[in-house]
Amino acid sequence: MAAWFSYAEQAGHYFQREHEMPAREPLAEPAAWRGDALLGRDVWRVVLDEGQREELCAALATAQARGRPTGELTAADFPLPTLAKAIADWREEIREGRGFLVVSGVPVERWSDAEAGIVFWCLGLHMGRPGAQNPQGDLLGHVADTGDDASDPYVRLYRTRSHIAYHCDAADVVGLLCLRAARRGGASRIASSVSVYNELLARRPDLIDELYEPFAVDVRNEDRDGVLHWLPIPPCRFAGGRLRTFWHSDYFRSAERHDDVTVSPRRRELLDLYDEIAAEPGRYLDMDLAPGDIQWLSNHVVIHSRTEYEDDPEPEKKRHLLRLWLSL
Repeated sequence: MAAWFSYAEQAGHYFQREHEMPAREPLAEPAAWRGDALLGRDVWRVVLDEGQREELCAALATAQARGRPTGELTAADFPLPTLAKAIADWREEIREGRGFLVVSGVPVERWSDAEAGIVFWCLGLHMGRPGAQNPQGDLLGHVADTGDDASDPYVRLYRTRSHIAYHCDAADVVGLLCLRAARRGGASRIASSVSVYNELLARRPDLIDELYEPFAVDVRNEDRDGVLHWLPIPPCRFAGGRLRTFWHSDYFRSAERHDDVTVSPRRRELLDLYDEIAAEPGRYLDMDLAPGDIQWLSNHVVIHSRTEYEDDPEPEKKRHLLRLWLSL
C-alpha cells in the first residue's frame, strides 16, 4: 500500500462526512472561535526548542541515507523519538480543538529547498497520510507566483500573487511551510466556519437548510479527460454534535458557466452573506508566516484565504511556501 492517497482517494476520504440533521442551535465547540478573541494570545503557536530542531536535522540525515525518492519515504525513515509526542498533540488540536496551529522555528535556513521538502513531507507522514493535490499526482505543492494570469478561470490562484477568496481544500488538513516570505502582503487569513455558521444561524435561519443541499462545485481544469465539469457537494454536514463544512464560493459561483448549472437567487444570497460574515473585522485572524513557520489547518472547521502580495524583485528572495494535504 502506498504511503499516500491519490487525488481521488483523498477527496473521497475527506467528503465521507457523517450527517444526521441540520444544526439549528448555536454550536459551542472549541472550533467556534473569533479572531479578535485570539489577538495578542499566541495560544495557537508552538515554538520548537533547539533540541527539537536538532532532532529534525538528525532525522533528515537518516532519511537522506536511505537513498530513496521523497515520495517513497515512510515515517520510520524519519525517526522522531521526542517530537512524535508533540506531533500527536498537534494532530489532536487540529482534529478536536481550534482546528489550526502554527509551528515556529523549523530550521529551514540550515537546509536547501529540496531538503526542507523532505523534512516537511516526513512530518506529514507523522501527522497523517499525505495525498496528491491534483489529478497529475503532485504530492508537495509549491505556492509561489509563476506569472500565471489570475483572470484565467482555469488557473489555480496559488500560482499567482492575487488575493485568494475563502475556501477549503479537499483534504482533512492543509499544511504550509514558509521558506521565504513576500516583500509585502501575502497574509494568511483564516476564519472559523463554525463561528460563521453560528452568525448565519442568528441572522438568517431560513437559509440554513440550503447549506445541507448539494452545491455544484466547478472542477476547473482538474479533469484531464474534460468529461467531468462539476461535482455535487453539500457544504455542511452535522453529526454527533460536530459541524463539518466545505466552502469554496469562487468554485460554487463559477460552476454556473456550465450549461447544466444554475445558481438560484436564493443561493447567491447565501453565498454573498456567508462571505460577508467571514470577512467582518473581528471574525477572522490574519497571520504573516515567517521562514520556518508551519501552518496546519483543518479543512472541516476552518476556511482560509490569502491577501494579495508584492514579491521581491530578486528571484531567490521571492515568496515560496511548500504545501501538504493530509488525511487523518
